[in-house]
Amino acid sequence: MKKILISIICSLLLFTFSTTIHAYDPSTVKNNIYGISVVNHTDLEDASNLVNSGNGDWGYVTIVITENNRNKEVWQKFLDDCRKLHLIPIIRIATTFENGNWQIPRIENIDSWINFFNSLNWTIENRYIVIGNEPNHSKEWGGQLNPREYAIYLKTFAERLRNADKDYFVLNAGFDQDAPNSKVTMDEKKYIDEMVKSVPDVFNFIDGFSSHSYPNPGFTGLKTANGRRSIKGYEWELGLIKRDLPVFITETGWIRKNDNNSDIVENLKYAFENVWSKDTRIVAVTPFILNYQDKPFYEFSWKNKDGSYFSIYNEIQNIQKIKGEPKQKIAGEVIFNFLNPLMLRNSEQKGFTLVKNTGQAIWTQSDSNIISESQDEKNASEFDIKVSNTKFNDILPFSTGLVTYTLKSPEIGNFFDVKLGFYVRGERIGDSFNGKIISF
Repeated sequence: MKKILISIICSLLLFTFSTTIHAYDPSTVKNNIYGISVVNHTDLEDASNLVNSGNGDWGYVTIVITENNRNKEVWQKFLDDCRKLHLIPIIRIATTFENGNWQIPRIENIDSWINFFNSLNWTIENRYIVIGNEPNHSKEWGGQLNPREYAIYLKTFAERLRNADKDYFVLNAGFDQDAPNSKVTMDEKKYIDEMVKSVPDVFNFIDGFSSHSYPNPGFTGLKTANGRRSIKGYEWELGLIKRDLPVFITETGWIRKNDNNSDIVENLKYAFENVWSKDTRIVAVTPFILNYQDKPFYEFSWKNKDGSYFSIYNEIQNIQKIKGEPKQKIAGEVIFNFLNPLMLRNSEQKGFTLVKNTGQAIWTQSDSNIISESQDEKNASEFDIKVSNTKFNDILPFSTGLVTYTLKSPEIGNFFDVKLGFYVRGERIGDSFNGKIISF
């Protein structure tokens, strides 16, 4: 009996853990996998023109934030620009580059990251965070190879993010699949095995898998190759961690050399159209990199030093894409309502509502309405007051706007109880407005 009771308790604990609510699964909404990696905020418009072209919408951008560059004003503007341009940000965190290495991140600094992230109004509900970069390179971990330390850091950071807000969507650092065992690098399989040996459940704390699925060797591999060191290397990696997770290819691409631009175009078009877009596990692909004008990454840049783009930009731009529909928080308040309580029969007058947007979406006239809640469409009659013609300029998050609408009275005079609500994407904002109108 005691053993049965223990078994039941364990089952209940497992059920409770497995049903914990976290960020939404991006595969449950329409999703545009096309993306690009950027370094500069000024590249966002070009990024949007690339990933949201061909009837697409809400593509992705991957960008790095370092510890010494956590300026709230700067990064809120970045997120606001992503919102306006319909770009979904994937944020990779980094420490500080010093003496040829990236400093080892410290667990005691995790809370400062979370406080910074919590201070921002994110573009969509999911907050995509990548914890580090290629830690199987010693230069990415203070000149050391220490899978145990990275595993502890990854799990601790993920736990604290989840405890801070359910909308954080945690991703591991992408690994270098081509790295050998040496003094400065470690084979990825060995690195992951050592992570799991030290922290057995470490990969249970990530929501998606970040992969650097480069076509190797030498970033010149075949577009049709499979497995490790290929554009499908993420499949091999999922096998290593023994989890079937949403995949974010946060780095990939062929290196440019010896006038091979046409080969890069053919390869990437094939990869997007015939490999990545066919795999339902893939959420985003953000090739490296849109604009980098110096060593050591100019050979990967899609932008030339003369300011023009290489042909790969135009070719990917011309591909037909999907209109993504990520989830955004709709929230706000009604500050005041005004309408004249006296109306002539069979006449029209304007009503006014001042509202404030406190959510994530930009409120537009096309998806918002003042709706009469005192009657439904089935029971509406010619003797009711009608509401129509909702008008306002776009209202950005944390901005206020004046909404106007038209009321039309019936031909017969009467006393009317009016109940009006302001709705954005089908969700009512604030409280309903209750009033009385006398039509004579």
